[in-house]
Amino acid sequence: MSMHPSRQAYVEEDAEVSSRLQPIATSSVPGASGHHPSSFLAGDVDIEAKADRCGTKQDDRMEGIDLASVPIDRDYFMPSGAPGGGNERASDILDQFERKKRAQQILVPTADRDIKLKLRSLGEPITLFGEGSSERRDRLRALLFEQQEAGGEDVDIQMQEADEAQGEGDEEFYTQGTALLLDTRRDIAKYSLPRAKERIAFQRREATIPLKTHVEFRNNIKDRLKGFELYGSQTSDRPVSIVRFSPNGQYVAYGNWGGQVRLLEIPSLEQKKAYRGGHTERTTGIDWIPGATLPGSTISSSNVNFASGGGGGKVQLWSLDDDKPLKTLEGHADRVCRVAFHSSGRYLASASDDTTWRLWDVNTGQEILTQEGHSKEVYTVSFNQEGSLVASGGLDSIGRVWDVRSGRVIFLMESHIKPIYGLEWSTDGHRLLSGSGDGFMRCWDVRAMRETNAIAANTGGVTDLRWYKGTDGPLDGFPLQKNDEGELIPKKASTFVISCGFDKNIQIFSADDWAHCRTLEGHSQAVASTDVTSSANWIVSGGRDRTVKLWARDDQEGI
Repeated sequence: MSMHPSRQAYVEEDAEVSSRLQPIATSSVPGASGHHPSSFLAGDVDIEAKADRCGTKQDDRMEGIDLASVPIDRDYFMPSGAPGGGNERASDILDQFERKKRAQQILVPTADRDIKLKLRSLGEPITLFGEGSSERRDRLRALLFEQQEAGGEDVDIQMQEADEAQGEGDEEFYTQGTALLLDTRRDIAKYSLPRAKERIAFQRREATIPLKTHVEFRNNIKDRLKGFELYGSQTSDRPVSIVRFSPNGQYVAYGNWGGQVRLLEIPSLEQKKAYRGGHTERTTGIDWIPGATLPGSTISSSNVNFASGGGGGKVQLWSLDDDKPLKTLEGHADRVCRVAFHSSGRYLASASDDTTWRLWDVNTGQEILTQEGHSKEVYTVSFNQEGSLVASGGLDSIGRVWDVRSGRVIFLMESHIKPIYGLEWSTDGHRLLSGSGDGFMRCWDVRAMRETNAIAANTGGVTDLRWYKGTDGPLDGFPLQKNDEGELIPKKASTFVISCGFDKNIQIFSADDWAHCRTLEGHSQAVASTDVTSSANWIVSGGRDRTVKLWARDDQEGI
């Protein structure tokens, strides 16, 4: 009889087990027909005893080994995380980590100037293509670490520049000035101190006006500012980069990307004069000399009336009669961005892409001062009305306020995160506005040495801003007016601010609570510049859409 193979294997296994247990289970009692229970018990005891002996031997072998004595194996390969990359030993990777840790402990300079000096002393290139300051610092650290490893662990790296750089932020250094600069500083001091006294006297009288009167006056101005609309437009053959009203508000001078300077009449926007011999590239700065075009002014139409700056590093001085420059100021090594006249009209400041701003004598055309201090291009510069302080800002995102009488930096504006394109002083002498590519206007109190307000002005960045100066400010020579009841009326000067930017709009803000009053829409591309007349009846703007636009209320009256 045949049996299934699986069944046969089962039977054979059962028989083998039974044969092993036979000696233990056999009864020694004569006549017994079965297994005695005590026989199984004895067999179980023997098995358990053998198991205990085996376990004891294993415990003896493991006794005395703790976790600290377990050997660490680092001689194995780890797969690379990069596709197709070769495997690396774990010991090599740990060694790389240790090397980086020791390299980070090496002191290196933080100032980019000192880093370049150290690289030059090591015979290495001071800069590589596309290398920034942080990458240059890492490269210097790697070079110094290689020197340290080559000389042994105990070799000290001489890093005197690093110690010097730690205090670099507070370091001041001076260069010997000329006799002309000394005379200029004295002249500005004599000019500004009486004006400061006059301003303080005006403000003391203004402080007697009740707060309720100020609030009602400002609310009335806000309501009138909401009435501005587009009045007219004039085209240009190239994008417009700068626009500035004349002091009497009857002309607007503008410059474009072609380096041209032109004069338009207000309100017709008809071209009055096209100047020749301007700038090799775009015209980026225009400013009128104080008092020009005003009735009773000592500045005639044949004298210098306004200045312009642009490509080529030149500053041109223009009259209203001649279409060629009366004088050319040369000295900058790169494009001149913004220009600003001193309130006395005797001096002119220019900001340039060569990282300096300069002070010029308007009458002689002589350069008085070349002022360094910015790490990148200087874009804008602005004097306060007293003439004692000048503010500068540019692509390093830091604004600086200089005392022209001493040459010292008295205040730093460090809140912007993108280039500063606009600076403007209030008529009160201590408030300063800055406009940046980060889209914010920030108000700074120079007396308190702090930022007082941050205003979200233009999306995408502020390109220009103007603080309304008016004709009734503390230094305009007019006392505070009174109403029919004999009560003092607040001044209109510095009551509102206008800004323009990459959002194609001109924004109007109240300058007390910084409330938004009006958005002027009409440009099809970014607005590069804007300005307002002293009577506040006209606002002008110029942009990349190659137009100059004029804005006004329906009644063409101011505030």
